[in-house]
Amino acid sequence: MVLASELSLDAVLLRIVELAVDLTGARYGALGVLTPDGRSIDDFITVGITPEERAALGDPPVGHGLLGALTRSPHPIRIPDIGADPRSVGFPPNHPPMTSLLGARIIGRGTVFGNLYLTDKQAAEMFDEEDERVLVVLATQAAIAVENARLYDETERKGRELQRLQVLEERERIGKELHDGVIQSLFAVGMNLQGLATSSGDTETAGRLDAAVEDIDRAIRDLRNYIFGLRPGILADRQLDQALKEMASEFGARTGIVTVAEVDNEAASILASRAGDVVQLAREALSNVSRHGDAATCRVSLRRGDDGLVLEIDDDGRGFDVEATSWGMGLRNLRERVESLGGVLAVESTPGKGTTVKATLPS
Repeated sequence: MVLASELSLDAVLLRIVELAVDLTGARYGALGVLTPDGRSIDDFITVGITPEERAALGDPPVGHGLLGALTRSPHPIRIPDIGADPRSVGFPPNHPPMTSLLGARIIGRGTVFGNLYLTDKQAAEMFDEEDERVLVVLATQAAIAVENARLYDETERKGRELQRLQVLEERERIGKELHDGVIQSLFAVGMNLQGLATSSGDTETAGRLDAAVEDIDRAIRDLRNYIFGLRPGILADRQLDQALKEMASEFGARTGIVTVAEVDNEAASILASRAGDVVQLAREALSNVSRHGDAATCRVSLRRGDDGLVLEIDDDGRGFDVEATSWGMGLRNLRERVESLGGVLAVESTPGKGTTVKATLPS
C-alpha cells in the first residue's frame, strides 16, 4: 500500500512499471491510463526504451487490437507471439520489435482505469503463471493509485466549489446589508432634507438642500449598482422578476411616482443570460421618467410578444412630440443598448398624455 500512498501519481505508476519489469525479467513495460470517459489514453508510461525511441512513437496507442482487448478482458492475456495473435493490429512505424506479451487491465471498484503490460521475457519464450500473479498484484496497486488521485482531484474541485459558494453567500449578505441598512438610511435622510428644502423660506438654503438631496440620490444609485454587482443571485434566471420589481419599488419610493412592475416569469427565464442588460435598460428608462416625465404613475412590464420579448416602461407624464424632438443622450443610450442586443427600440409619446418606451428583444 506504500506505493498507492505516494503523492505523485506519475511517480507511483512509473515505479509500478519498473517493478513489473524487474520482477518478471521483461525487456519492456508500459502502463496506459484511460481518460475518465474510457475512450482514449490519457497518460502513457514506458520502461525499457530510450527517450529517442519513445519520441519516435508519437502519440500514445489508442487502445485498438491487443491493447484494447486488455482493457476489456476480465482475465490477464499471456501469449508467446504478438504478431501471430489474431487480435493484433501490428505495430506503428518506428516501434521497437516485440514478441511475447503479458498484460492485464487496471480495474478498481468496477471502473477500468487502463492497462499494464510487459513484452519480451528475456530468459524464456513467454511469461509464466508466477509472472502473471506478480502483474495482477501490481495492476491492483496501479488501480488504487489512479482511483486515489482522481478522488483527491474531485475533493479539491468540490472544495474550490464550496469556497466559491461561501464567497457568493458572503457577497449576498453584504449586498443585503447595504440595501436594508445604508440605502434605506440614506433615503430617509434625503426625504428629510427634501422636506426642509420645501419648507425653507430662504432660497439659497433651499437650493443647497436640493443639491444635497441630489448628491444623496447619486450615492444611492452608486450603491445600488454595487449591490447588483455583489449579488449575482438577484439576476439569476428565476430572480430577474424580483430585480425588476425591487427596482420599481425603490424608484417609486424615491421619486413619489406610483410605480408597478408586471413580469412574465417565462420571459424572465428566457432572458436569463441577458438579465444584466434588461435591468440596465429598465434603470435608464426609469431615470428618463424621473428627469423629464413629470409623471404621477409609471409601469414596468416584461412579457412575451409576437415579435420577441418586450420590455416596456410607460408613464402618464407630460409626454412630448416624438417627430419634433431630437433623441437626447438618455434615449440614444437606450437605443444603442437595445440594438447591441439585436433588438428594436420604439418610443411613443403624446404631449400631455405620457410616454411609452418599448424594447423588443429576440427570444
